[in-house]
Amino acid sequence: MTATLNNPPRSPEADELALRAADGMLGPNPFVGLRVCDIVATAQQIAAQALTHPTLLLQQEATLVRDLMAILTGQAETVAPQGDKRFIDPAWRESALYRATLQGYFAWRNALAGFVERSTLDAKGRERAQFVLTLVADALAPTNTLAGNPAALRKLAESGGASLIAGLKNLLADTLGNHGMPAQVDKSAFEVGRNLATTPGAVVFRNEVLELVQYTPVTAKVHARAHLIVPPQINKFYVFDLSKGKSMVEFLLQSEFQVFAVSWRNPTANQRDWDMDTYVAALIEAITAVREITGSEDVNLHGACSGAMTIAALLGHLAARGERRVNAATLMVAVLDSTTDSQLGLFATPEAITAAKHGSRATGVLAGEEMARVFAWMRPNDLVWNYWVNNYLIGNAPPAFDVLYWNNDTTRLPARMHGQLLDIFTGNLFSRPRALTVLGTPIDLGEVTCDKYVMAGITDHITPWKGVYNAARLFGGETRFVLSSSGHIQSLINPPGNPKAKFFVNPALPEHADAWLAESRAEADSWWNDWREWLAARSGEKRTAPKAPGNRRHKRLADAPGTYVLDC
Repeated sequence: MTATLNNPPRSPEADELALRAADGMLGPNPFVGLRVCDIVATAQQIAAQALTHPTLLLQQEATLVRDLMAILTGQAETVAPQGDKRFIDPAWRESALYRATLQGYFAWRNALAGFVERSTLDAKGRERAQFVLTLVADALAPTNTLAGNPAALRKLAESGGASLIAGLKNLLADTLGNHGMPAQVDKSAFEVGRNLATTPGAVVFRNEVLELVQYTPVTAKVHARAHLIVPPQINKFYVFDLSKGKSMVEFLLQSEFQVFAVSWRNPTANQRDWDMDTYVAALIEAITAVREITGSEDVNLHGACSGAMTIAALLGHLAARGERRVNAATLMVAVLDSTTDSQLGLFATPEAITAAKHGSRATGVLAGEEMARVFAWMRPNDLVWNYWVNNYLIGNAPPAFDVLYWNNDTTRLPARMHGQLLDIFTGNLFSRPRALTVLGTPIDLGEVTCDKYVMAGITDHITPWKGVYNAARLFGGETRFVLSSSGHIQSLINPPGNPKAKFFVNPALPEHADAWLAESRAEADSWWNDWREWLAARSGEKRTAPKAPGNRRHKRLADAPGTYVLDC
């Protein structure tokens, strides 16, 4: 990763924090939003529980009083939960005042959580209530105040007040230029094509929906069958070519594969009518171009999130027509089966879904900034309060992390596609044979018999791994499922060499995900190594690498990473 002069060298802990923040990326989810009225309604339900069950309230208050008395007498043993980065400063352990503050904070927080857990709300209602209480508790954490943050006070004293002035400047800049949200990244440190997405290549095909990038081989020999990467429609494609050493494109090229990538156009209101059919049809054109350039009868496809959903829709369509244009496919962190609960579905009520559809239809698109705000408040400690402290209380410039720059380089989603994704998730259409129609053909993923490689992340909260596992079982033919030990983005950007990395494999696909995991074996390092071996067996014989991109019909249109990726 690249650091600027205004940003000190980063520690491994800082790198981990950036990846955790980037795990708030926009995965394939209902895009319902987070309405204030739903938050208020949930808060009213909590209040109603207190009024209708006073005995329960009194019992919880008594527990809180006992905990507070233990704190005052120095007998409390409360510590911050493992992994809570807010309280890592030594002062929270060494100072009696700060230690008591920490213990008091968790005492009342635990009291609220205990009240909700013992309430008579149904399971979904308790989940919503716990979420709302967590929002409140996280906002009221002592670390979010200057007096309650020892690191910020130390910086204030060391800088002679300069950190406070810098923080106020950052606050004003974010209020005016970042929709009132704390900036997550120093955007001036990066430029697509300069220090991001720098792998050499060329655009060799372009239509209204996408550009096709062909990357320059780095080995004398390459496998005959090409590999085409399909990114999410709601993120820029260069997450697959982030920077040297963390580029999946670079890894595939070094593994002697021919690599192409789709770069979706960033739609405006003029493209409000684009839907899944639009994207699948454009992808078929790109596959045709790859086949004509390489001379191969078919290709290998790889996609993540909504890009993997598009691949699934395409595979279902081709299977229904009896066409074989795809030899093998990789689906990464993609949920096609929406029966598995996730935090994103907490407020996906029929009323909220209807409102979400009306909202995007009114503007023609669902703005990326709007989606990013929803995800930020789904994980406020990592995506909001962490930067509130860094930018405003401590007065630091936002960090310069490539993955966070990409995460903030959002795109829009056409209104019709947005509505269709909502219907797919609420109706669980991918899981129901012939419930979803693609380009006029009802699809059944059970008819898809090409080889599949499906990857999930065990700590992924955007696309829960059990949902990804259920998706793997929807397909016919041979499917290899692997489970990375990381989260959403950490699983995707997973180059070999990380001593902490591991993944789980099990050739069987039993009915239940827990049974799969219980019978799996752990493998050290990145799943990329396992994937490379799997791909090599499905990529054909080696031949001399092409000397130039494209061919007579498909000429170089622009240097990689192309022009669509630069659209704002």
